[in-house]
Amino acid sequence: MVKDLFERIQNNKGPLGKWASQAEGYFVFPKLEGELGPRMQFAGKDVLNWSLNDYLGLANHPEVRKADADAAAQYGAAYPMGARMLSGHTKYHEQLEQELADFVMKESAYLLNFGYQGMVSIIDALVTKNDVIVYDVDAHACIIDGVRLHMGKRFTYRHNDIESMEKNLQRATKLAEENGGGILFITEGVFGMRGQQGKLKEIVAMKQKYNFRLLVDDAHGFGTLGATGAGAGEEQGVQDDIDVYFSTFAKSMANIGAFVAADAAIIDYLKYNLRSQMFAKALPMIQTIGSLKRLELLRNSSALKDKLWVIVNALQGGLRSRNFNIGDTNTCVTPVYLEGSVPEAMVMVNDLRENYGIFLSIVIYPVIPKGIILLRMTPTASHTLADIDETLNAFEAIREKLENGTYKEIASRTKVDLDA
Repeated sequence: MVKDLFERIQNNKGPLGKWASQAEGYFVFPKLEGELGPRMQFAGKDVLNWSLNDYLGLANHPEVRKADADAAAQYGAAYPMGARMLSGHTKYHEQLEQELADFVMKESAYLLNFGYQGMVSIIDALVTKNDVIVYDVDAHACIIDGVRLHMGKRFTYRHNDIESMEKNLQRATKLAEENGGGILFITEGVFGMRGQQGKLKEIVAMKQKYNFRLLVDDAHGFGTLGATGAGAGEEQGVQDDIDVYFSTFAKSMANIGAFVAADAAIIDYLKYNLRSQMFAKALPMIQTIGSLKRLELLRNSSALKDKLWVIVNALQGGLRSRNFNIGDTNTCVTPVYLEGSVPEAMVMVNDLRENYGIFLSIVIYPVIPKGIILLRMTPTASHTLADIDETLNAFEAIREKLENGTYKEIASRTKVDLDA
């Protein structure tokens, strides 16, 4: 007897979906309202927002807003129509690609409509069934989904662990030799959950011993790291050794879209083989022209990045001085690790939002181990030192309530079905 396809879906909503009835609209899928920035409205209250990836504060920069508005007035939201290979190609797409390539010190670049689908498609295009992929176990979901499409062998190494990297490169080398294939090594420039930089310098050094190509997802490094803002590769002095560089516009560029950069021959190949782009409508002119303005501001002034790092250093320094555990982050991403259960975390975040006016992202099991609560903060150039002081005071208050059992007692009186 053939089962109803939807039976599984109705009986098992998934590791995150099982929380929907208790969390949706507040803990997940929250509605932030008002102008994008550190101060917004949530559930009818003004909140200090640490959950936007607008690192450089470009979302509401007057020149950016004007560029977006002018592009919308001239071209509307639909232009250009069609895939770029057919009818959606313009000189502005080409201009943005060349400027991006120059900025990240690569020969050529190609625009992508979305970062997530772009990375999935890049991995799919770069490898065949005879090739082997080696990637970090903590890689972003877009990398994991891209690897899932791979019909050949793949190996994961322990997060940022050099010994594990080399062990898996040895395994990959043996298999690639047997299959007559190559090796694609994938890491992130910045790991967006914990905030560590990928060990690009050490990985590049292993190229002398193992014959592999390096793909780096630098979504959180682009615009925030390196002398010019070109990312983690520039920060670590190995940008030239990254074979395929990828980043999204959804962070420092405060926009929609992404790009991939590499030698011209590689980009030419990807242009004709990235299925997610070949069969998709071109990036609209609003985003394309708007990104040209954002890149101009990013490229021509270090003031935005400098201001960002004043905020980052003040926030992270303040947290450390008050004995909060922020791990070994060496980027803008600021995780705060606390010990507690999922119900305690829900009560704590409710307290933060309702009584202290602080809005931030909370990460719990199964994304991280049981018993750990991760408060993930994204400082931006738009935040102020006063915002930091307000947040630090709130954090000290909630930590005390977590440690003295206040949240546990409240959680015990609240129905939270862990097996929902």
